[in-house]
Amino acid sequence: MSDQPTDPIVADLKRELAAAQSEIRLLRRRLGDTQKTADRTESDLRQKLRDAVPHRQSSVGPQADMQLGRHLELWRSPVLVAVIGIVFVALVLDAGVSWYQGHSLAARRLARLQLENMALQSLYVELKRVAYEPDGKSYRMTIAMQNADPRIPLYVMLNPVGVYVQVGMSWQQVPSGPTGGATWGVVKVVDSYTYDVLFTPEVTGWAELLPGYMHVRVQDDMLVSPSAQPKDDVVERRTPFYIYLKPHGARDEDIKARGKMSGVPPVFIPMPPH
Repeated sequence: MSDQPTDPIVADLKRELAAAQSEIRLLRRRLGDTQKTADRTESDLRQKLRDAVPHRQSSVGPQADMQLGRHLELWRSPVLVAVIGIVFVALVLDAGVSWYQGHSLAARRLARLQLENMALQSLYVELKRVAYEPDGKSYRMTIAMQNADPRIPLYVMLNPVGVYVQVGMSWQQVPSGPTGGATWGVVKVVDSYTYDVLFTPEVTGWAELLPGYMHVRVQDDMLVSPSAQPKDDVVERRTPFYIYLKPHGARDEDIKARGKMSGVPPVFIPMPPH
């Protein structure tokens, strides 16, 4: 620096520069102290982390391994395997039993329907005739059964035939039974079979739906089977017949006049089921 006088402005700038340089040196010392403190702090934190990590790994890792091993040992247990096997077999057996029961029930229903169809379609039952008996009060009716398929014999259990006469709005049963001292029982129907029934309709006040005739219902119940010694292969068949019956001693002229009929009035007139 020259000792020559200088401009006052330059002198001020030099002073400010010297002050700034002094401030910079102070800041550098402070920054150095701060850096050292930060380094020591970082070093302490790293040491703490190194000290803490091994303890955490030793406490968590083995416990997790132990729990995992327990789950694996549980699945390897013979008792658990046996229980699972028993449950699986039980489910399979239950499904098999359910299928068998459903199949067996369907088979029984089909067999029952076939048996009912045989009793209704293969066996034809008809009220053939009704005639006066010589005693002047009874009637003899003939019922015929026809097997539609003679290759398959049918075994029919004949039950007592009920005969009813309409009196007012109700039906009154009258005495009836087989002829010739015969009894009801099982008959074998290969082609056809007929049997007679005697009945005595001694009633008063009978309903007169057709002028001069009684209104009569014949109830023929029987059991039908394709086996001579049936077990479950038997079905009940109920066959009703409705007829108009001419009373004993009725005057044909009166019936013809009242009913406007031509010819000789028959002893009975069949009616459709109702």
